[in-house]
Amino acid sequence: MRLPVPVMVIGNIAIGGTGKTPITLALIEQLQAMGATPGVLSRGYGGSGPFPLLVTAGTLAAQAGDEPALIAQRAGVPVCCAPSRAEAGRVLLAAHPEVDVLLCDDGLQHYALARDVELCVIDGVRGHGNGHRLPAGPLRELPARTATCALVLVNGGEATAYGRNALRFDLVADHAVLLRSAERRPLSAFAGMTVEAVAGIGRPQRFFELLAAKGLLARAHPFADHQAFSAEDLAFSGTAPIVMTEKDAVKCRALNLSTDRAYWYVPVTAVFTQDATMRVQECLRSFLALRRSRH
Repeated sequence: MRLPVPVMVIGNIAIGGTGKTPITLALIEQLQAMGATPGVLSRGYGGSGPFPLLVTAGTLAAQAGDEPALIAQRAGVPVCCAPSRAEAGRVLLAAHPEVDVLLCDDGLQHYALARDVELCVIDGVRGHGNGHRLPAGPLRELPARTATCALVLVNGGEATAYGRNALRFDLVADHAVLLRSAERRPLSAFAGMTVEAVAGIGRPQRFFELLAAKGLLARAHPFADHQAFSAEDLAFSGTAPIVMTEKDAVKCRALNLSTDRAYWYVPVTAVFTQDATMRVQECLRSFLALRRSRH
């Protein structure tokens, strides 16, 4: 199924988190700076629907899934999720005719949706693992699949091993946000402080390492990716502050949490070097040029 506006898929070939959502957020910002009006499609993994579901900043993560809710809250762009990304696209464009490009957060293997540009995101630490497909290894598709992608974006690792179109990016964090009031505080203010660190993402260790690098004394509490949190999950003994990922915060905000402690989340931003930024912008300009061919 081909939609009437250009479609870019941001996906991966390995299971687990690689940093796709921060990349999607960074691309939204760059596309807007170039004069585009992007919308986002997602499967809505972990959400109850009903699908297709138009997601706004007020939509509960329990309905939409954590990643679509995060994107809608942080970027403020139209988001629609459904198991059929083509159906999600039709619904989004009908509700938001101003949208002129679509980003699909995940879905590299969702071939029912025609795409104009593909980006593959790779965890720079785990890479391709043993190079085998499931169940013998961590891959959904073989490494050769990345040859058809416009760019291969490597999260925190050496990019040259992944070909000429590979670029490194890093996830950067410099502040925490109080869950209840949106108060911001520099992460440096937490240096030397013991905190309960919560991460329900593809690789929780990455979050714990980030906090440690900022000087926090983090007691690590890893959870499954897309964890459906309950208040009991966060009922740690003592009153040390709880520090979680932004992806977890969109789910925990709706919980009846204890008022005896502070709950903070840490937004991350995908950052490229200057040279890599120029390559990404070149790719986006080519993508935007496709708008003219659809009219």
